[in-house]
Amino acid sequence: MTFPGWVEQQVRRAEAEGAFEKLPGAGKPIPDLDRTHDDMAWIADYLRRENVDVADVLPPSLRLAKEAETIDERLRGVRSEARARQVVAELNPRIDEAYARPQLSGPPLRVKKVRVEETIERWRAAQPPTPPPAPDPPPAAAPRRRWWARRST
Repeated sequence: MTFPGWVEQQVRRAEAEGAFEKLPGAGKPIPDLDRTHDDMAWIADYLRRENVDVADVLPPSLRLAKEAETIDERLRGVRSEARARQVVAELNPRIDEAYARPQLSGPPLRVKKVRVEETIERWRAAQPPTPPPAPDPPPAAAPRRRWWARRST
């Protein structure tokens, strides 16, 4: 018996025994079966299932372009201006380095340096307004001295 024939025999036996009856999704259509698939569709599906960021698998030139394009979104979680400036300032030297050392493979680099001050202004505009600081509480009054404490002095 050939291997494919043996596998087919095992499947038919399991089916006859009812091994496939109460599986999740039984009787439902296979998702995305009618969608056309290109050569790389399975990779995109796998990355989606594994929650992998697409930027992690891009070539360096496209990764830098994606970082520059999404800089405002990346700065949303940053609360201090110093950290926001640091994030923006770290991107520009990597863009310079990519232009200085072009890759032999992959798409060409077509990204402009990020303007730090403009990006920081957009970051400031997106920040929620900070409430004014609470006023200092009034100084506590000096404790009253009891009458017997005053007589003894």
